[in-house]
Amino acid sequence: MLYELARMRGDEAALDDLSVTRSWAELADRATRMARLLSSELGLEPGDRVATLMFNRGECLELVLASWLAGLWLTPINHHLLADEIDYVLTDSGARVVICDEQHRDAASAGCVDAATLLVAGDELDGAISSAPAQPYPPDSPMGGTMIYTSGTTGRPRGVKRHRPSTLAAGLEAAAAYGRRIQMDGRGRHLITGPAYHAAPLLFAVYDLLNGAAVTMMPRWDEQRFFDLVGEQQVTHTHLVPTMFERLLGLPDEQRAAFDPTPLVTVLHGAAPVSPASKQRMITWWGPLLLEYWGATESGVVTLVDSADWQLKEGTVGRAVEGWQIFAGNEQGTPLPANEEGILYCRRPDTPHWFEYHGDPDKTRAAFVDAHTFHLGDIGLVDEDGYAFLRDRLSNTIISGGVNIYPAEIEKVLITHPQVTDVAVFAVPDQEWGEAVMAAVQTLPGTNGNPQLAAELIDFARERLAAYKLPRRIEFHDELPRTDSGKLYVRRLKERHWKDSGRRI
Repeated sequence: MLYELARMRGDEAALDDLSVTRSWAELADRATRMARLLSSELGLEPGDRVATLMFNRGECLELVLASWLAGLWLTPINHHLLADEIDYVLTDSGARVVICDEQHRDAASAGCVDAATLLVAGDELDGAISSAPAQPYPPDSPMGGTMIYTSGTTGRPRGVKRHRPSTLAAGLEAAAAYGRRIQMDGRGRHLITGPAYHAAPLLFAVYDLLNGAAVTMMPRWDEQRFFDLVGEQQVTHTHLVPTMFERLLGLPDEQRAAFDPTPLVTVLHGAAPVSPASKQRMITWWGPLLLEYWGATESGVVTLVDSADWQLKEGTVGRAVEGWQIFAGNEQGTPLPANEEGILYCRRPDTPHWFEYHGDPDKTRAAFVDAHTFHLGDIGLVDEDGYAFLRDRLSNTIISGGVNIYPAEIEKVLITHPQVTDVAVFAVPDQEWGEAVMAAVQTLPGTNGNPQLAAELIDFARERLAAYKLPRRIEFHDELPRTDSGKLYVRRLKERHWKDSGRRI
């Protein structure tokens, strides 16, 4: 498929990272040479692992294609991780080759295991691939995949190996077909707005590209640059996260009014919960372009909902896409009646063992009820029409005095206080109750640490929540730690409260 696009559209632009533009012919050639370098020159065998550590640049996408061609597992590493976290991912993944940019040379070198080869993107990598063979890979070659590590917001991340077809031809066609199911159908231009180490922005772009879309990659998110690129390059497809919505909506009225969303056809969004009020404002501004999904690194997209259906079922994350089933169940995986909250289970009837956690068979087994059914750690419900609604994360559940408390319910109340701009609720150790409810709060400038405000917030919550759900303690932060996808780093907030307790729960 990649080679067909190169033959049909050789000189047309395929990949632009706003520094270098590659044609379809160049992209296919470079991806092939990178694959041959890894396998023929560096001796990697199908099933071996490669890692990347770099800012957004064209090589991020080229190396996905190269790893797939060579039958390798590719792990893009979050460049925001601390040194020991990078070392953990490199060691745990067993990467035999690490490719980084110049800015991350030291971090990659420090984390490399003894047997790993380090290459730096740019002149060094280009020189290495210039002498590598350019012979295309045959259709029956083994297919590679991405082994992306979960975000690790509540614990150590694990590498996820999703099911992959056995041959390259089948794998590339499956990726393109997947793209078409989520409206990444190759018509127009795709804009990568988020970090290319994250599964969603990276892989949605690759699926769109395999269907024929040229891809532009933003080095980093910038609201005005986004506006400019949509107009200049007539961007039709992109992926955004809720924090981007909030930043766009927070721009001055005249700046928002000057943006013309007409080129946009599909704006995928997910990865973190979105405020219904903010989503409705986006629909009013841009039109019914938003396509919300629910899923995870483990599953890919499981549910979808377009703007029209979302407005009829406000708050839903959609219905199961083709090939998937979804239901709410108890801890044993027994389905519950419609509208009853439980653990959300995903079922893939046609494919057993859809994913595995690298090197962790116990964690893999714990996620699966049977060979075809697993959960992603979310609590929610499915209504009588098959629409799923999320309520919280199973790992976030606070058990206080034997009673389950869901932080998301408390967060939804506290965030409506006029002085609160961000909030995270989590468990802290308690001598009497086992766990107690803690709220970490970010407020308007000048109000943090005000003891009267803490009491006011608890009184505010008391009017809206049952007494056992009220925060026992409130701490103020200048800014809460979030990932680029908008997920809270709950682990970083919890660690100092639990480190001297002698336990984790």
